[in-house]
Amino acid sequence: MQSDNLMNSKSPAVSALSVDRLYRPVDPAGLPFQSTAELAPVEGLVGQGRALDAIRFGTGIDKPGFNLFVIGQPDARMRETVRSLLQHAAKEQRRPSDWVYVNNFKEPHKPVAIEMPAGRAPEFRAAMQELIDDLKAALPAVFNSEEYQTRRGAIDEAFQKRQGEAFSELQAKATAKSIAILRTPLGFALAPMRNGEVIPPAEFNAWPEEKRKETQETIAELERELEQIMRRLPQWEKERRDDIRTLNQETARVAVDQSVEEVKGKFSGLATVAEHLEHVRTDLIENVGIFIMKGEEGERPNDEGPAGGPFDRYQVNVLVSQADHEGGAPVVEEQHATLQNLIGRVEHVARQGVLITNFRLIKPGALHRANGGYLLLDVRSVLTEAFAWPALKRALRRREIVIEDVGRLIGLSTTVSLEPDPIPLDLKVVLFGDRLLYFLLAAYDPELNEHFKVLADFEDDIDRSPESERVLGQLVAAIVRRENLKPMDRDAVALVIERAARIAGHSGKLSLLTEQIRDLLAEADFWAGQAGRATVTGADVRQATDRKIERASRLRDRMQEMILQKVALIDTAGERIGQLNGLSVIELGGFAFGRPSRITCQVRPGTGKVVDIEREVELGGPIHSKGVLILSGFLAGRFALDTPMSLYASLVFEQSYSGVEGDSASSAELYTMLSALADAPLRQDLAVTGSVNQHGEVQAIGGVNEKIEGFFDICEKRGLTGTQGVLIPEANVQHLMLRNDVVEACAAGRFAVYPIATIDQGIALLTGREAGVRGADGRYPGDSIYGRVEDRLRAFAAVRRSFATSVTPEGNKS
Repeated sequence: MQSDNLMNSKSPAVSALSVDRLYRPVDPAGLPFQSTAELAPVEGLVGQGRALDAIRFGTGIDKPGFNLFVIGQPDARMRETVRSLLQHAAKEQRRPSDWVYVNNFKEPHKPVAIEMPAGRAPEFRAAMQELIDDLKAALPAVFNSEEYQTRRGAIDEAFQKRQGEAFSELQAKATAKSIAILRTPLGFALAPMRNGEVIPPAEFNAWPEEKRKETQETIAELERELEQIMRRLPQWEKERRDDIRTLNQETARVAVDQSVEEVKGKFSGLATVAEHLEHVRTDLIENVGIFIMKGEEGERPNDEGPAGGPFDRYQVNVLVSQADHEGGAPVVEEQHATLQNLIGRVEHVARQGVLITNFRLIKPGALHRANGGYLLLDVRSVLTEAFAWPALKRALRRREIVIEDVGRLIGLSTTVSLEPDPIPLDLKVVLFGDRLLYFLLAAYDPELNEHFKVLADFEDDIDRSPESERVLGQLVAAIVRRENLKPMDRDAVALVIERAARIAGHSGKLSLLTEQIRDLLAEADFWAGQAGRATVTGADVRQATDRKIERASRLRDRMQEMILQKVALIDTAGERIGQLNGLSVIELGGFAFGRPSRITCQVRPGTGKVVDIEREVELGGPIHSKGVLILSGFLAGRFALDTPMSLYASLVFEQSYSGVEGDSASSAELYTMLSALADAPLRQDLAVTGSVNQHGEVQAIGGVNEKIEGFFDICEKRGLTGTQGVLIPEANVQHLMLRNDVVEACAAGRFAVYPIATIDQGIALLTGREAGVRGADGRYPGDSIYGRVEDRLRAFAAVRRSFATSVTPEGNKS
């Protein structure tokens, strides 16, 4: 078994790493240029073959649901790279159709969407505007013509004649019967008369009753005939209006037909346009009055204003048009992905205290503008906007764009709005986000895979080789030209490549996070300008790196100051039992630095429990707690296998007042526990990082460069003694890209970095004693660390047994 091999083999002595393993420099001779001005910019994506294949597949397949989800580090400049690729691909694709909204004359609250050939929508809008402008001039002229006035006069004259003849006939009949027809403010009145004069009521009442009765009957008969005439008057008026309307329509048709046919001729072959023009023709003829009626000032109503004008019903709302695009499919990026910015909106205007709208106030969204091409969205922006993510999925599922009102979605809308025709949707949506967000969304939203079937995962780095170093040099040259920076000499490019390895956190990798590289180039360009140089040198790159660290290092300096002033207790010399310097990394605002922490351990007889004080007070995270529990497994599997574990041990990060997470200190915690059990002091001029498993193997951790540099800074400020150093996991050696001052100190023998593969190696280096190997008798040497630990554990077990036998079941001594 693995544990047996570890226990029965003696670990070799550990030597400090040689300088060439602490930092991997670039050989300038391997860069075949003197300046980036000589280099051709790199074409395509550097080291992103997997992502490039995914993008090509996603843009090439023409099936529903195969939209792209691009993930990677924010500094990878994924959006700019993908946009450039899509713009290049879009040039080879056909331009999508134009879309317009026009009035629905039958149901005005449901505007009609019309698809038109690319670039024709503005022409259609102009043609309709010209149509209305022409009719504003032509129709009044036609209705002011002599022919129209004559025909209109004939209709009015016929009406007047018909009405006059009816009243004249009744008047003659009444006169013959000595009855007068009088017009009063309240209407018509009939009264007896004599010699053309109305008989006064008093005289009439003095008449004989028979004569009065006869006269009243005559008046009643005439009133009935008058009533019949009055009843026929509205019908005659209606007939007059109908005749006038027919005349108006016949008159208007001449001008309207000619103008409409001219527009139809310009858009022949477009059935939907022709159908709409027929509706326009009918409405123009039926509502010709708006062109010829005059207001109080003698002017016709105007169509100014966004809503409510009498002529706006004939206008065209160009929703999206390709007239301004040279060619190819659109590539649209929406930075603010609200619901309305995605699917469009219907605006309202206030008129006399009331919100009104019409089809001209329909505004497009990003889906409309990108229809037929590509829409680029930041997934975090979409998810943080109310209703945006569900609306996007609905549009992709329906394959059409439906403009939705937020108020209606939440049940608060009381304003009359529109229901525009949906517009067919045919586009590729490209979402950008980090990996964690993608995996969380995939886990909690089962519809994600329905709509975004293609994953493009951008690499963070590439393997380092002479070839990849040259390619990165070309990438540097491309950034320099794109950002209009000063050219860089070969030494400067070499330092940038080395910095890319440090950013990658691996001496055998080169970072592809071009945003950080671009920032470094821009800062180096600035310092070169400050020095009056036309070419950026290695000194400028070093200055840019150092100044950037200096700007962000205030918190690091304050923490180091607390250690130097012994506010935070860290020893860098001497020996202590059960105490060791652990290392952690703090990252704030993109700046990471290492910080030493004192770890201590106390032991005594107990029930085999290892107490993690950080966990007990809820300052330790689950991974840190797991690392502590592994220590129990190591002790139980390595020592006193024939004896129950009778240990109580407490571990703590001293002066830690915030959360502790991660298992990178578990090896340091184990060393302190072994030291406390063996009563063997640990060197305080060494610091330790690395996790450990139950078999005693030291495992890799993150942030190894920052941790080493953090302890080095404290030692340097106190004075390097030549014995100080850091123990790191052997697996982390490949990640080393240390600062120049650390490398120089190691080269001079004033500091050291030790690669540790097992706990046996580490405890021997920290205590100056061999860890110990079981002999033929199955026991560790008595003077070894493990021998002393095992003896101590057996002694604890004996104490526990003696205590148990000295107490009766009732708790009284026997």
